[in-house]
Amino acid sequence: MKKTIAILVLAVGTVFSVNAQDKMMKDVPVRTLSLEQTSGEFTQKQITVSEGTYVFDITNNGVGHEVGFVLVKKGKDISKPENHIQTAYVTQAVKTGTSQTSKPTKLEKGEYVYFCPLNPTSTDNTLIVK
Repeated sequence: MKKTIAILVLAVGTVFSVNAQDKMMKDVPVRTLSLEQTSGEFTQKQITVSEGTYVFDITNNGVGHEVGFVLVKKGKDISKPENHIQTAYVTQAVKTGTSQTSKPTKLEKGEYVYFCPLNPTSTDNTLIVK
């Protein structure tokens, strides 16, 4: 009986926690940044936005294989996954001719670099947040 009550309390607590997170995200305006990858590059090399919460919408335009998306604060070692802003990863690899989105990602003032780990794009792509 105690196990059943403990499981029920845990389940109810988890539901309240998820609902609270959903409500918090609903109160925050989320904007979309659409980026397109072609073979070897992003078509947008520099983007300037204001602080806020964004979803990255990544389109694979004829690359011929799956692509992804990595965002890193400028000055950090991009080769280390712990420096990647993991909420900005697309939720699935992006197949040719399709798009995928990231989770909502809060961007603070500063400069970021973005690149694709699956499509040898330049790491000179810059996202400036003012």
